[in-house]
Amino acid sequence: MSLTLHGYWRSTTAYRVRIALAVKGIAYEQVTHDLRTGAQREAGYRALSPQGLVPALETDDAVLTQSPAILEWIDETYPDPPLLPADANGRAVVRAMAATIACDIHPVNNLRILNALRTEFGADEAAVNRWIARWIGDGFAALETLIAHDGGGFAFGATPTIADCHLVPQVYSAERFAVDLSPYPHLKSAADKARALPAFAAAHPDRQPDADLA
Repeated sequence: MSLTLHGYWRSTTAYRVRIALAVKGIAYEQVTHDLRTGAQREAGYRALSPQGLVPALETDDAVLTQSPAILEWIDETYPDPPLLPADANGRAVVRAMAATIACDIHPVNNLRILNALRTEFGADEAAVNRWIARWIGDGFAALETLIAHDGGGFAFGATPTIADCHLVPQVYSAERFAVDLSPYPHLKSAADKARALPAFAAAHPDRQPDADLA
């Protein structure tokens, strides 16, 4: 099966998918859509992804959108190594960890929201950074408790899961915006352990073909 990932090097949602593909050892092509210029809103891409958001994953017979759904598809289609626990309770906890990031932290801190704060509400960069830190902090406080209870080196248990696919990109974003991570030692330890793995390292934004490090 041929796969093409539509994304952007610094998109944390595309980062999640790159991690899962790398953990599974799946080959794929990348197409970049520069979020800074609004390329993701162009008609050609909207024909693939009606929301005009990244990522989208093209398969031989479908176009998949929304990173949580893409991650589940990857895990079902390429089951080894698994990214969800074998038991129902464990899967529910991992999905809850992932949803804390995907539903509660990321949506209020993505680029279109931050740009709206700047252009529609006149927020300066200091106010935007306080906004980012507030919502990351709220979510990370909850995750710290969950990871302290269920972590076994990684966010959940002793092997990477979909929770880590979400956590590592969100920590990258937190560090990018200088959010203090010292109140979340279990979370930080789990993220550090995951991103030290070769698959996670290969998915890092700075190592992508479209990375603009200037």
